[in-house]
Amino acid sequence: MTGVLAYAPGGIGNLGPGLDVLGCAITGAGDEVHAWWTDQPGVLVVDAGHPDLPSDPSQNACAIAARAVLERAVGIEQGIALRTIKGLPLAAGQGGSSASAIAAAVAVNQLVVMRGGDGLDRVGLLQAGLEAEATVAGRHLDNVASALMGGVICVRGIDPPDVSHVPVRMDLWFALAHPSIRVRTADARAVLPLSFPRATMIAQLASVASLVNALCIGDHALFGRSLVDLVAEPARASLVPGFGAAKQAALEAGALGVSFSGSGPTTFAACDTEIAALAAAEAMRWAFEAAGHSCSTRVATIDFEGARCRE
Repeated sequence: MTGVLAYAPGGIGNLGPGLDVLGCAITGAGDEVHAWWTDQPGVLVVDAGHPDLPSDPSQNACAIAARAVLERAVGIEQGIALRTIKGLPLAAGQGGSSASAIAAAVAVNQLVVMRGGDGLDRVGLLQAGLEAEATVAGRHLDNVASALMGGVICVRGIDPPDVSHVPVRMDLWFALAHPSIRVRTADARAVLPLSFPRATMIAQLASVASLVNALCIGDHALFGRSLVDLVAEPARASLVPGFGAAKQAALEAGALGVSFSGSGPTTFAACDTEIAALAAAEAMRWAFEAAGHSCSTRVATIDFEGARCRE
């Protein structure tokens, strides 16, 4: 049972206006997966990490990603056992399923390399993570890629994965508020509009381009002005009572901009200092509690390292 222990960070998917395109890995909470060889073929989920997560290998994100790595490894006949240590909450919009899948893929890939096999490259690991994410949450790469690669990423394409890092030339702090609400990714995607006016599309594209530009040139003010989502946020706001008040409270506390983390309900406030992030976190907590929800908060920065082996 020695095996390999791998970690992958949580993240902010759909960063601002970047629905399915921009993702950001953040420090702090993440998921770990311990993987080791077994004598029986296939993938065994010894511990799914949470009572609400399935142990069925066909429905478990870690197992699906692990199987995808094994299927691409030539000459490996043994099976894999997995134990997940969840550091991220479920159905919270913090990239939990992606982090678990990528941690599993990285751990199993390292086992294959240690056995003398050919390990997967970045594209192969992204494909393994995408296979898992498509089964449990939806076919998108923003959280998968940020969990693997770290930093801020831009997804140009999925088939095959075409992902690049966005240069970040500024210090950013994120206040995250997680109210006691669960929002399934499938439900959050179901409320998205199938079409929208051309003016909305143009404004959304302008915000995405300006957000990337702000990161590249280190312009906090431009970053804040660009953190405007006209597509997903308005549609999903009704799923998270208190979101509007929490957003306004964070802005009044000094945040540059506020939006949902992933599909929600976690709400993030981007700030230029740690002090501002702490103030925004407290303001959002009060707002959500006033709306009738208990709320946990944390403050994080960008995780530039991404997934890594612990031992």
